[in-house]
Amino acid sequence: MDNLIWIFISALLVNNFVFSYFLGLCPFFGVSGKLETAFRLGLASTFVMLITALCTWFLNTYILIHAPYLRLISFIVVVASTVQFVEMVIKKISPALFRALGIFLPLITTNCAILGFAIFATNRGYGLLEGVIFALGAGGGFTLALVLMAGLREENELSNVPSLMKGTAMSLIIAGILSMAFMGFAGLFSA
Repeated sequence: MDNLIWIFISALLVNNFVFSYFLGLCPFFGVSGKLETAFRLGLASTFVMLITALCTWFLNTYILIHAPYLRLISFIVVVASTVQFVEMVIKKISPALFRALGIFLPLITTNCAILGFAIFATNRGYGLLEGVIFALGAGGGFTLALVLMAGLREENELSNVPSLMKGTAMSLIIAGILSMAFMGFAGLFSA
């Protein structure tokens, strides 16, 4: 049980995919303009990671034992098909959210954080339960990164910032400071 907690906390804070591995930076910078949009994309990405965890475990356990050279292409197919499913569901349930996410929803397919998650889970030899916990932690960490960045960017819009620092420059500075802050979690847990 302790191992599962360490896996979750490690993926959420210590080895955060955005702030430690610098994966998923395209949606991190692209969708973090509004808090609500960032949170919903984080939830969609978490759901994709969860489904990816289940599918990659199944593939690794029953199919890819005989053909490990197909691992990467199999993971790409799993992620792409899961994202297509999520896109159809969001379009049906919330057309406004679908329009707000715009191009970034289909770009979850190429989000390297999700593919990186599948590869990390496989290389670490996680079983089904460990993979699901890792997916929840990694998705939660990704959502946390998006929400923190969106909140700070919204706050930044209301602040008196020199025009030279507005926009991309300030976003990069904020991302760097957040990354350094998350480095403070290093050494707390090792999983």
